[in-house]
Amino acid sequence: MLDYKLLEALITVVETGGFERAGIALGLSQSAVSQRIKLLESRLGQPVLTRHPHLQATPAGRRLLNHAQQVQLLERDLRRQIPELSEDRTRLRIALNADSLATWWGEAVGAFCQEEGLLLDMVVEDQDVGLRRMREGDVAACLCSSDQPVAGGRCIALGDVPYRAWARDDYVRRYFPDGLTAAAFKEAPAIVFGPHDQLQHRFLAECGYHGRFPYHLCPSSEGFIRLAMAGMGYGMIPDNMMSNHDTTLKVPEGALVDLSPGTTVTVPLYWHYWRHGGDFMERLTRRIEMAAQRLLQPGHPR
Repeated sequence: MLDYKLLEALITVVETGGFERAGIALGLSQSAVSQRIKLLESRLGQPVLTRHPHLQATPAGRRLLNHAQQVQLLERDLRRQIPELSEDRTRLRIALNADSLATWWGEAVGAFCQEEGLLLDMVVEDQDVGLRRMREGDVAACLCSSDQPVAGGRCIALGDVPYRAWARDDYVRRYFPDGLTAAAFKEAPAIVFGPHDQLQHRFLAECGYHGRFPYHLCPSSEGFIRLAMAGMGYGMIPDNMMSNHDTTLKVPEGALVDLSPGTTVTVPLYWHYWRHGGDFMERLTRRIEMAAQRLLQPGHPR
């Protein structure tokens, strides 16, 4: 039988990114956490963590993390069925893209978290690469653009999110006086979410441009809009953010213009979760599906 105190140490080290921080989270010394990891590795006969070039789980460690995530969800179902067991809150670690977090995600899961006593540990990743976190056992579920389920996981299509290129009017006049030409794209600074973000490349391909372009990196949905409003560049912003943003993201009328009216880049969203996550994960999935049908549409009613 697995010693779940040792697994807890492994999970915490990976989630916090270090032995010292894991010790603080678990109320243990750094040495005690290290000893638990060594004992786990001794029982397995192989390492569960690599320290260089950076701390990460080995293939065996990732399999243990996947197993532990599913056990935690099954234990949540058991506590629901047997009230005499511990009533500790469930903590669920989820990878999702920043634009979903900034728009519809909170409204989709807020009531569920209150009803179920669920605490979320949300890991923000670009929608094209978030699924890697789940494969590595770092998260129990993932919201991303890939439709390829991981081994032992399920994949649910939630809907499509259209993106358009937005910029300040004087920026457009400065860099695109003759329209969307190759020469303009070569010189006009873009705003890109991160090094793995391909939305800009897809937009440029739609416009017939496949060359290099200057860009700012901005891993923040709110920062994305603020940089565009500051005239620093043009960027791909989802329609539901432009038409249904909160007060912190409010864009004054006419502050940004559509760089290429009629040109959209559509990003599909999929919800991935472990097949053996139990009734708890199934209930969460149903709630997310229902909310996505309503909230992913631009200008949806509150």
